[in-house]
Amino acid sequence: MQKFFLVLSILTALFSPLVYTKAILRGEAKPHRTTRFVLLLITSLTTASLFAQHDQVAIWLAGVSTLQSILIFILSIKRGMGGWAKTDLLCLFIALFGILLWKTTSNPTLALYSAIFADFTGMVPALVKTFYYPKTEVWSFYLLDVFAAGFNLLALKGWSPQEFSYPIYIMLINLAMVLLIIRPKLSLKKDEVLVKQS
Repeated sequence: MQKFFLVLSILTALFSPLVYTKAILRGEAKPHRTTRFVLLLITSLTTASLFAQHDQVAIWLAGVSTLQSILIFILSIKRGMGGWAKTDLLCLFIALFGILLWKTTSNPTLALYSAIFADFTGMVPALVKTFYYPKTEVWSFYLLDVFAAGFNLLALKGWSPQEFSYPIYIMLINLAMVLLIIRPKLSLKKDEVLVKQS
């Protein structure tokens, strides 16, 4: 059963960037450049690290993630938003510090939390952008990643913090993006209900 959930997680993770790329090309999504740059660095370093360790399983997913990150970052250069505001640059430097901690520590737990910290800091500009401009993102892309992380959790053999921290983080950060994107629609429906009741 765990292998089934692992396959579901991988397939969902492979499908989600296709949804996002299509939305970008149609002008329905405008990815944040700083966020996409940080995520490109993280996936590239992960792939290089797995290659150096002669990993023969996880490297395939990491490699595909890197290719997807390259594609989305390239698309964000022309079709994205942000990248040079003071907040964006601050988040970029903090994320780079987190990546440096991740790659230089010999403590695997500290490395994991440094990677999560770097990822979160890289996501902050996208969260802020989506709060102010929810129509620049598509909820389906992020919801697919929520499911991918959920399937990954179901595929875990153990429940140590090292194993479940990253999938839970991925679920929560993507769920936050989904809620920010659909928030205006939810408040509009709430207003319609209140009007009908009055």
